Amino acid sequence: MRFLILFIFLTTNVFANDVSEIKNIVIHKDLKVYDNVIFLDKNDKKINIKEFNGNLLLLNFWATWCEPCKEEMPSLDRLQLNENLSNLKIFAINISRENEKKVDSFFKDLNIENLNFYFDNPQTLAKVLSLRGVPTTILFNKEGKEFARIIGSIDFGDKEFIKWIKLYN
Repeated sequence: MRFLILFIFLTTNVFANDVSEIKNIVIHKDLKVYDNVIFLDKNDKKINIKEFNGNLLLLNFWATWCEPCKEEMPSLDRLQLNENLSNLKIFAINISRENEKKVDSFFKDLNIENLNFYFDNPQTLAKVLSLRGVPTTILFNKEGKEFARIIGSIDFGDKEFIKWIKLYN
């Protein structure tokens, strides 16, 4: 019994400390469930996250006019290449209803080569998910439940972040 209590104590502290240096990550004690999380690709095809059950999903909401978005986008692009996170799917979702040409130019200016861009749907996923600003990143577990969100920008290449996200991969 003492071993079990010690194990629970140690694992709880390990999980709590994994992202202690990254102040803007909110980890939910109660997972959030949504009926439909749908956004659009550049051809206006609807993408539903339910199609990706079994994968860890990262939805990053951004805009071309957002300076913190510009700062974090290159590290998000590199995160897509992390071989230790092969089960991670990243969706960079533009919320400003900007045209494809402007978004494509934004990606080219920042040398974003490993990500595709997506658009918020007309029903505004930003409202459904209660976004309060950009950038905001929402993380969904393999069952499609939101387990964390990042409010504001971070360095997605941060060693502590990578170590923490691997726990969910």
